[in-house]
Amino acid sequence: MASYPKDRFDELPDDVERIGAHRGPKRRGRGWISFAWALLATGVLVFGGLFALSQYLDDDLGLPFFASPEETIATPEPTATVAPVTDPTTIDPARKITIDVLNGTAESELDSTVLDELTAAGWPTGSAAPASDRAIEVTYIYYSNEADEDVAAGLAATLDRGEIRLVEADVFPAAEITIVIGADYLAPATAATEEPTE
Repeated sequence: MASYPKDRFDELPDDVERIGAHRGPKRRGRGWISFAWALLATGVLVFGGLFALSQYLDDDLGLPFFASPEETIATPEPTATVAPVTDPTTIDPARKITIDVLNGTAESELDSTVLDELTAAGWPTGSAAPASDRAIEVTYIYYSNEADEDVAAGLAATLDRGEIRLVEADVFPAAEITIVIGADYLAPATAATEEPTE
């Protein structure tokens, strides 16, 4: 058999512990690195599982980092209200306010009765007429100009009934303020004729 001269690959250092021709020595600390990665993966899986469970049950599971932020309920600011005008003599004539009355009840001539009372009290009245709907339950006082809210509120206080509503000018174009009488209104003439029962 032919022989070949030895070279540096034929002799290996004694401190190299190899198993197989292509394996090098194991580096120190590789076991701890694998353990750290396994621990991290376990933590991620556990956290993800708990989070998914908390979403499914809609419960924070007693864990503070899953708790939903507390909802802050905003306190509504108090709405500024105008001072009602209860004395019609204090209304500036330059405002050119006219008050119409519509009867939304089945009682005839109630619109004229209310209009006459307001006129006698000094309110700037216009005309009275039956409403297209004669089955209205609640009295409403409609005004088309925000500046007339004080007069509308004063009419509600004077009549001791009525809800004020701001509407577009074309809803009641004939007057700045329109009172639509509802079934909750009791005409003074009717009230005077009623005797209390004992």
